[in-house]
Amino acid sequence: NTITYNSAVSACKAGGQRAQAFALLVKMMSASVELDTITYNAAVSACEKGGQWDEALVLLEEMAVARIELNTITYSATVSACEKGGQWAKALGLLADM
Repeated sequence: NTITYNSAVSACKAGGQRAQAFALLVKMMSASVELDTITYNAAVSACEKGGQWDEALVLLEEMAVARIELNTITYSATVSACEKGGQWAKALGLLADM
């Protein structure tokens, strides 16, 4: 269920296993398990930790399309991922969107 997967995605984030976190997202989608704000926040944070700003932005867009709530944690992790990737213009754009 969603809570179990969220815990697993969060564990991947904590362990720096971004690819594994994404694999779990794909598995959740294929198993029709609901992805929520917590799921995406953990995945975006994994991107931030791994410096994958472009993937963080993709996840942010997926959330918007799926009408999943974007919160302060979502934006903060995405802005931080952009900052770590030297994408200052994108980070500032996200701040303006908040």
